[in-house]
Amino acid sequence: MAAAAAAAAVGGPQPPQAEMPAPGLALDKAATAAHLKAALSRPDNRAGAEELQALLERVLSAERPLAAAADGEEAAAAGGGGGPGAAEEEALEWCKCLLAGGGGYDEFCAAVRAYDPAALCGLVWTANFVAYRCRTCGISPCMSLCAECFHQGDHTGHDFNMFRSQAGGACDCGDSNVMRESGFCKRHQIKSSSNIPCVPKDLLMMSEFVLPRFIFCLIQYLREGYNEPADVPSEKDLNKVLQLLEPQISFLEDLTKMGGAMRSVLTQVLTNQQSYKDLTSGLGENAYARKSHEKYLIALKSSGLTYPEDKLVYGIQEPSAGTSTLAVQGFAGATGTLGQLDSSDEEDQDGSQGLGKRKRVKLSSNTKDQSIMDVLKHKSFLEELLFWTIKYEFPQKMVTFLLNMLPDQEYKVAFTKTFVQHYAFIMKTLKKSHESDTMSNRIVHISVQLFSNEELARQVTEECQLLDIMVTVLLYMMESCLIKSELQDEENSLHVVVNCGEALLKNNTYWPLVSDFINILSHQSVAKRFLEDHGLLVTWMNFVSFFQGMNLNKRELNEHVEFESQTYYAAFAAELEACAQPMWGLLSHCKIRETQEYTRNVVRYCLEALQDWFDAINFVDEPAPNQVTFHLPLHRYYAMFLSKAVKCQELDLDSVLPDQEMLMKLMIHPLQIQASLAEIHSNMWVRNGLQIKGQAMTYVQSHFCNSMIDPDIYLLQVCASRLDPDYFISSVFERFKVVDLLTMASQHQNTVLDAEHERSMLEGALTFLVILLSLRLHLGMSDDEILRAEMVAQLCMNDRTHSSLLDLIPENPNPKSGIIPGSYSFESVLSAVADFKAPVFEPGGSMQQGMYTPKAEVWDHEFDPVMVILRTVYRRDVQSAMDRYTAFLKQSGKFPGNPWPPYKKRTPLHPSYKGLMRLLHCKTLHIVLFTLLYKILMDHQNLSEHVLCMVLYLIELGLENSAEEESDEEASVGGPERCHDSWFPGSNLVLNMRHFINYVRVRVPETAPEVKRDSPASTSSDSLGSLQSSRRPKVLQRENSGTAQVFSLVAERRKKFQEIINRSSSEANQVVRPKTSNKWSAPGSAPQLTTAILEIKESILSLLIKLHHKLSGKQNSYYPPWLDDIEILIQPEIPKYSHGDGITAVERILLKAALQSRMNKRIIEEICRKVTPPVPPKKITAAEKKTLDKEERRQKARERQQKLLAEFASRQKSFMETAMDVDSPESDIPMEITTAEPQVSEAVYDCVICGQSGPSSEDRPTGLVVLLQASSVLGQCRDNVEPKKLPITEEEQIYPWDTCAAVHDVRLSLLQRYFKDSSCLLAVSIGWEGGVYVQTCGHTLHIDCHKSYMESLRNDQVLQGFSVDKGEFTCPLCRQFANSVLPCYPGSNVENNLWQRPSNKSIQDLIKEVEELQGRPGAFPVSISSETNLSKEMESVMKDIKNTTQKKYRDYSKTPGSPDNDFLFMYSVARTNLELELIHRGGNLCSGGASTAGKRSCLNQLFHVLALHMRLYSIDSEYNPWRKLTQLLEEMNSQLGNEEQQSEVPILYHDVTSLLLIQILMMPQPLRKDHFTCIVKVLFTLLYTQGLVALSVKCSEEDRSAWKHTGALKKNTCDAEKSYEVLLSFVVRELSKGKLYHEEGTQECATISPVAWSPESTEKYLQDFCLPFLRITSLLQHHLFGEDLPSCQEEEEFSVLSSCLGLLPTFYQTEHPFISASCLDWPVPAFDIISQWCFEINSFTERHAEQGKALLLQESRWKLPHLLQLPENYNTIFQYYHRKTCSVCTKVPKDPAVCLVCGTFVCLKGLCCKQQSYCECVLHSQNCGAGTGIFLLINASVIIIIRGHRFCLWGSVYLDAHGEEDRDLRRGKPLYICKERYKVLEQQWISHTFDHINKRWGPHYNGL
Repeated sequence: MAAAAAAAAVGGPQPPQAEMPAPGLALDKAATAAHLKAALSRPDNRAGAEELQALLERVLSAERPLAAAADGEEAAAAGGGGGPGAAEEEALEWCKCLLAGGGGYDEFCAAVRAYDPAALCGLVWTANFVAYRCRTCGISPCMSLCAECFHQGDHTGHDFNMFRSQAGGACDCGDSNVMRESGFCKRHQIKSSSNIPCVPKDLLMMSEFVLPRFIFCLIQYLREGYNEPADVPSEKDLNKVLQLLEPQISFLEDLTKMGGAMRSVLTQVLTNQQSYKDLTSGLGENAYARKSHEKYLIALKSSGLTYPEDKLVYGIQEPSAGTSTLAVQGFAGATGTLGQLDSSDEEDQDGSQGLGKRKRVKLSSNTKDQSIMDVLKHKSFLEELLFWTIKYEFPQKMVTFLLNMLPDQEYKVAFTKTFVQHYAFIMKTLKKSHESDTMSNRIVHISVQLFSNEELARQVTEECQLLDIMVTVLLYMMESCLIKSELQDEENSLHVVVNCGEALLKNNTYWPLVSDFINILSHQSVAKRFLEDHGLLVTWMNFVSFFQGMNLNKRELNEHVEFESQTYYAAFAAELEACAQPMWGLLSHCKIRETQEYTRNVVRYCLEALQDWFDAINFVDEPAPNQVTFHLPLHRYYAMFLSKAVKCQELDLDSVLPDQEMLMKLMIHPLQIQASLAEIHSNMWVRNGLQIKGQAMTYVQSHFCNSMIDPDIYLLQVCASRLDPDYFISSVFERFKVVDLLTMASQHQNTVLDAEHERSMLEGALTFLVILLSLRLHLGMSDDEILRAEMVAQLCMNDRTHSSLLDLIPENPNPKSGIIPGSYSFESVLSAVADFKAPVFEPGGSMQQGMYTPKAEVWDHEFDPVMVILRTVYRRDVQSAMDRYTAFLKQSGKFPGNPWPPYKKRTPLHPSYKGLMRLLHCKTLHIVLFTLLYKILMDHQNLSEHVLCMVLYLIELGLENSAEEESDEEASVGGPERCHDSWFPGSNLVLNMRHFINYVRVRVPETAPEVKRDSPASTSSDSLGSLQSSRRPKVLQRENSGTAQVFSLVAERRKKFQEIINRSSSEANQVVRPKTSNKWSAPGSAPQLTTAILEIKESILSLLIKLHHKLSGKQNSYYPPWLDDIEILIQPEIPKYSHGDGITAVERILLKAALQSRMNKRIIEEICRKVTPPVPPKKITAAEKKTLDKEERRQKARERQQKLLAEFASRQKSFMETAMDVDSPESDIPMEITTAEPQVSEAVYDCVICGQSGPSSEDRPTGLVVLLQASSVLGQCRDNVEPKKLPITEEEQIYPWDTCAAVHDVRLSLLQRYFKDSSCLLAVSIGWEGGVYVQTCGHTLHIDCHKSYMESLRNDQVLQGFSVDKGEFTCPLCRQFANSVLPCYPGSNVENNLWQRPSNKSIQDLIKEVEELQGRPGAFPVSISSETNLSKEMESVMKDIKNTTQKKYRDYSKTPGSPDNDFLFMYSVARTNLELELIHRGGNLCSGGASTAGKRSCLNQLFHVLALHMRLYSIDSEYNPWRKLTQLLEEMNSQLGNEEQQSEVPILYHDVTSLLLIQILMMPQPLRKDHFTCIVKVLFTLLYTQGLVALSVKCSEEDRSAWKHTGALKKNTCDAEKSYEVLLSFVVRELSKGKLYHEEGTQECATISPVAWSPESTEKYLQDFCLPFLRITSLLQHHLFGEDLPSCQEEEEFSVLSSCLGLLPTFYQTEHPFISASCLDWPVPAFDIISQWCFEINSFTERHAEQGKALLLQESRWKLPHLLQLPENYNTIFQYYHRKTCSVCTKVPKDPAVCLVCGTFVCLKGLCCKQQSYCECVLHSQNCGAGTGIFLLINASVIIIIRGHRFCLWGSVYLDAHGEEDRDLRRGKPLYICKERYKVLEQQWISHTFDHINKRWGPHYNGL
């Protein structure tokens, strides 16, 4: 119906522009829409349809808008509303109206949504979105859920993690193809859509008409915008077009979000072929449409694609609309495939001409492949939309729109088919793209949604040839970067490999295609088709062979390479991703017997490809020297399929193995890699740079090893089990280049190896043999055993965290294989082999993670050095494992010395590989072992303990795996005749061990010692005779044995090897072949080789016994154990032998040999009976002597060094004990000043720089190393007990009204409003925020020494963690961070003593003295006028103190820079330090003693500095509060008169502690104790009165009248002045005269506590009110006079402190109930002075009763400061904050953070919140913590500390279930708060020790 209408509209005669109404008469859209809808609803709606089409033609014409974009005026003239973009908006408005059919658009949306059968979520997200993956619920490993669905579902106890999407994705909730239904969330559990009503027809009717036109309009825009220039269109142009189209695509996206009903309409529109044809065919009169169609064809052509109907007339109907794209092959032929190929070739080449010798390779592809690559035919809007999406390189908006449609099943199938059809085109665009990374992500974003669904993948595979397309596309892609292989035969090689330097590989451009391929291979149905299709397998092997031998390394022999290429990254990544992962994918489907056929197919084509490869590189039998490639994917495919066949499919191994010759070829290259590894570790490749080491490490690294080294070793094991063992062994030694070393002679020439490399190459060869023979990974171990072995190996190297173990255990690299790390077996094996060590804190502040460490029995039985060697990336890890093993043995008392690696029993071999053990029983190996044992015994050079260890290991392996027992008797018969065969009689090691070898002929250099020794005369004739006789049988045997000639290569290699290796053979091999020996000596080698005959007369057994003697250093040390204890032979497994060194190993081997045969036992006993003659003294040549001396010297030097280090360590330790130990009193430097020792006259200081000690003097002052820092910790105290929580919802917010800082601020500004400024600044303390805290490490230095130290630091170029220019340094002794030096005041201790004597003066006299002393200006022993060094230093440190904090924290006066300000600041510094110390002691002084805080305290010195400066400001005696406290003033009434002038602050509003500090700092120092006590007593009276006043304000009117009454009765008793009742009643009476109590409305009564005030509660209130003052005063007394603080219970703190301060009369001890009032000591009659004080209050409250009352109620009891309380689970924080928007720019910040002190949300590094070059975190740290900020980074779960200009990462307080941090939330496992860590953090904050404890600080340059 719609189609017919559309056709009519296209053919309509009138040009569309004619119908445009004039701008003024623009139709009312809604009315038009309603009218049209009505017209269309009629049964005969032709007219309506035509009208609508005409309207749409007009509104949605694509001609106008882009013209408008180009040229605004024309558009305006055309009536589009002017300006570019206006027309599009107009069009969109029309569309919305039409869709809604006259109603409101929003109501329409709501109506459609009601019909949404939302069974699927389908939410699409882009990169960086946070999503979840649950492995328990997922069927496909790509399954992901949006956060909402995840939290709505139930996943408790599941294996899930949170992740940040890299490429974007979509939510799978509700899709049972991808996940189990149990995991669906509540919204998507409803399956049936039956309860959703049917969509009414007329609701979406308009949409069906409007949308085709709209989408066509969009496509026309896209065609129009894409101009195909000669070169690639610039990004800019494309982006411009896309920006113009933003609203249209967004509109479509909004439509998809309306739910299922709208999506199905869209699907109809997008996939309808008819309407597409009608609208886009480009026929008809409309010129614009025609032009648009032409542009489309040009775009197709230029993309190297043909439009299949080019040559035919338009409009002919397709053969059949239903057939798949590829049915159009006829047309493909017609267009001329070859021409097409060439053109695409040229186009590829222009980018690559610089590569000169590149050889291009064309596949002989048939037309089918060609059509895959080049033919595209679009039949629907969807297809062309996708085409343009690709052309425009996948714009994010388009991708999101296309994906949003996926919940519609019909669309999903159509879209997938379309995607597959465009696959080749995608690849071509991707290759050309500049932004290939972004594009790759977008491609995968789409494809992973399509191909993860097995049903869909199968359907597309069957209907659209998905596999063919993918393989062909991959092949084509790689073809563009092939070069000729230089492996083996450079000139004639026909093999081509990928060039790893090309961008395609370097940038990993291929990964989207490979990842799709891996994805579809994970589906069984698809993989089966692949494995059955022979053609595909051939093509795929062809693809894999491109990687075979890539990135060839050639060894540099002369000079170092100039340029180290880094191509190896690309090569390893390519092999892993493009070859290994698909291989693992295929292997995962070959698990059962029924799949044998698949394996046979793969193996067959793999072998064919290998054969082709060998032919192509011209390989005969010897690999080319000095080159190696680590990439042999074909070998590895073959190996892995073999392994699977034997392990899972019960295939007979021999049925899939090739002939011997092929096996010999197969073994060469993997063996070459093993030898090269040894060469690289021996530094033979150093001239190739570091990258070659990188390759060797990557090859064995955990992510690569099971796709690289494991298959290689397995393949070598298979070859070894099937080839002649002698041949194999000789090949190994030849490849490792150590053949020449294996001679009995003490000197030899090695033609292929330098002497310095011989030892490590020999170790390498033996180690390789040990690994080859003892590794069982593919030879019979079950998966669980493998997992266990891997885990044990990793744990033995080091303790590991759970996540690093997961990372290090090589898992199947194909993530879809279903073997998930962290699976059940992983956890169970882990708990079986390891113990968990919970995370601990070291005092140094370094935080440990939760670690797993091997159990004792694992060390005992399962430690396997072979596995460790195989898996170590760094050689040091092997050493680490051995050290840990040694430590375990020492600790458990099993073995005290240095143990050798233990010998571990192996799992039994799978029967198919039994042949491997023949290696241990072949003469060649026995000759090698015998030779090496002999050489070690004779101390030849270049042998090491490691060699011996491996030799013994091999012997032991042979004994463990000996053939079935031959009876001894049989063997000994015919012994003499058979012995002449060669060295050994047979091939069984057990027999050969006892075989004595008498003479050996060796070829030696003429200079060798052997030659001189054997003068011909001494060669005894009988020995010659025996040699002669031995020659004959040998020849006979040569002729008889037909075997020698069977396979020439073997025989040759064996012959050659036997000659070379022995250069002797034994008695037998006498025929000297000069030819070969010449061939093997280098042409110009200096000394001639001559033949010498050595007398040996040893067997392996006798050599072993002699070795035992040698190792133990005693003659005859070996005594056969069974002679004493016959039992040993019956139960051989003796724990005594399982751990130990070489001696133990020899004993173990001899025991096993004796067990295996009686004969051996006899011979061992015999050898032991002969008292062994001492080994003849060796003749040492000069050269050897030199090396020996060198060794000895080295050894001595080493010992010396050890000794020195030990001494140093013990010194350091003793220093640490004295200097750093917190509790030892000896080192108490700062305290020396104040300890009273009459005999010492002056305090003595040690300078830690020059080491001299002496007193501090005026001209050479000493100073304390101090760190000054601004602190706002005090300001964070709160008055309520309820801890503040971090807000995690919008409702919870933290307001700082109740913090100490806020309360003090409010108080000061209140006072400043009503009273004189100068007086206000004496009434309070500041420094609650930004107060300066001074701390010291306790070390002192001369100030001049310090200056020179700072100079040297300044000139030091080393990068320091601190800024010397800011005066920062580290203490030269303890390295603690510091930034200033506090001068020590020169003073003698005796003086102190005098000052402390109690005097009997009355309080009145003392008061007078105090007043006089305060009046005396600068009565100092040091006069300020004389500028001494000391006073200069004091001034400079005062400057430092001021500069430590910001100006706003110093200036509180209304007149800036007034002296009162400085005065206030200085005494507040003292207050801050005292208050902080109190907090460090836990907020009270109950613990008493000189606690740690006191020990390192510098308060005494600080007081001197402050006092010196305070004395510069003398207070006018008029205003000195001391007089108000101690005298009755006359002029009380005169003050009332001048109300206008601001009065002084009433004394009752003063802060008593501040008054105390002012009084004391105004006194000359040092202060006398009785003066101090006097001041305290006077101030206590004021404090007590303040308490009474506050109490009277707090209680109710009735309480007040009651008190007034009771107190009045007792007023005249004797100690009325010391009774609180009397005083209280007096206060109430006095204050009642004013208005203080009056204005209490009814509402205020509620706030007052309803508790009735009993005498007890009153007393408690008063004590609590006074305690803070008493605590601070006691601390001050403790610092000034060095008196210890008494410890006490909390309830007696008041009485103890008051008696300590001398407030309690000494006789007052007995009375039981303690009354605070008894401490009062009134200097003047109490009632007079109280009424004087109350008078001031009354005169103020006359005017301001409210404020007057507020000022009286001081909060004295602050709770200790705490950081915010954090929730248990990190997810709660994350979910709230990571989406929270920034308050400045309302975007979600990239790095959100939250302050843990006050809960403020900040942007880390956010530019939006930057103010004057300060980013928000730095700014906040200054405002909130005066330079210290503690922030939790939301996206990283890490805490960052900002301290001044530096910052450091502190670590995380959230750990996962395994006690590990998850920085950056990479693993995304659930995290839980670690309370201990949080406590540590809080502790460091409160104690200001961030600078000392955290080590890694760096400057932040205000950028955080």
